[in-house]
Amino acid sequence: MDNQVAVIILAAGLGTRMKSDKAKVLHEILGKPMVLYVVETARAVAGDDVILVVGNQAEEVRRVVATNGQSLFAFQDKQLGTGHAVLCALPHIPDHCANVLILCGDVPLITAETLCQLIQDHEQNQRDITVVAVEIDNPTGYGRILIDENRQVYGIVEESDANGDQKKIRTINTGIYCVKKDFLKSALEKIRPDNSQGEFYLTDIIQIGYSEKKLAGVFMGQNEKEFQGVNTWQELQRVEALMRTQLTNIA
Repeated sequence: MDNQVAVIILAAGLGTRMKSDKAKVLHEILGKPMVLYVVETARAVAGDDVILVVGNQAEEVRRVVATNGQSLFAFQDKQLGTGHAVLCALPHIPDHCANVLILCGDVPLITAETLCQLIQDHEQNQRDITVVAVEIDNPTGYGRILIDENRQVYGIVEESDANGDQKKIRTINTGIYCVKKDFLKSALEKIRPDNSQGEFYLTDIIQIGYSEKKLAGVFMGQNEKEFQGVNTWQELQRVEALMRTQLTNIA
């Protein structure tokens, strides 16, 4: 779509809730490793400017992805959080890319159409950061989007750090962002692991941007199923059923 956009795919996680020796992103959906669905969508948006952050079973993830075409890889040697993962990918972002799209390797239903709409919305509104959100009836377990009276996003609070009022918010973070590359670089250097998990949260770039008077807005996803992540076997089966239904409808 746009040769000024690079895509970072976070695919280094351990996936301990899957209770499997296989890396989470290599678990198959309809006979294909789930990370390949994300990679194919990313390439439809950014061509060869796709960077996968690998860690757990890195060589196997590289091998699987490499059989599907050209990609760049960044290695995350320690699981220090999503902010650290993106930091590992920064040196691999091509110079010609002005914006960075950040995706998760375990969200295989995301479409190129939605990502193109996100990029267009981000650029038309001249934002420094755009976070993708959806509104759901039961937000338990998800990070909540904090929005001020001017529709500016001033923070994202994780479930484990949220207070009672924040837990009532139904607008949740999907983990997908479009960020100006220059701002991303400066913000990542300012993240600190001051949270209950002791990790470098990528979500902290929102608060950093807001405090620096950067434009931080939200893009509302229209189909919450598209943002369904896979962390357990039950979720894997749910996503596979959704994908099978989609293919049946297309046929």
